[in-house]
Amino acid sequence: MLQLLIDGHNLIGQLPGLSLADFDDEMKLVELLRQYAARRSRRKRSSSHVRIVVVFDSGSPGGQSLELSGGGIEVIFAADGHTTADLILIERMRRVKRPQAWTLVSSDHEVQNVARKYRMPVLEAAEFAARLLPQQATPASSKTEVTDKPDHEDDVAGWLEIFKED
Repeated sequence: MLQLLIDGHNLIGQLPGLSLADFDDEMKLVELLRQYAARRSRRKRSSSHVRIVVVFDSGSPGGQSLELSGGGIEVIFAADGHTTADLILIERMRRVKRPQAWTLVSSDHEVQNVARKYRMPVLEAAEFAARLLPQQATPASSKTEVTDKPDHEDDVAGWLEIFKED
């Protein structure tokens, strides 16, 4: 079983196409995490479940988001003005029964140091971001070149005949 404890906003900052300035950046990240979990489960033939806890700063009122959680993903927001994602991550590390079975995803050195204290594996956010994004199905060397020119001029004439306006 893959178990990840993720510093959400830290990871968003490492993903191309996502921005902390976006209103729905958290929702977009959760969707990417769902896709990642589905790919891993398919690859491992469903025998390997994925459990992800992703923690974000600045959520009102704070706590678990029932709207975004589900499908093996638990989404938690730090309550505005009362706590931070880092403190929630550290508290989670203290509470898990087998921290060695979890992996922390964060580039925050203070949070990483606490994870190492509990012997929890650590992945830099940029490294996990590369794993999170779907890989291209075809290698670059096997891509065919696309041109504006059709293979056969007869094809163009045939399509023009079919779609011509009366």
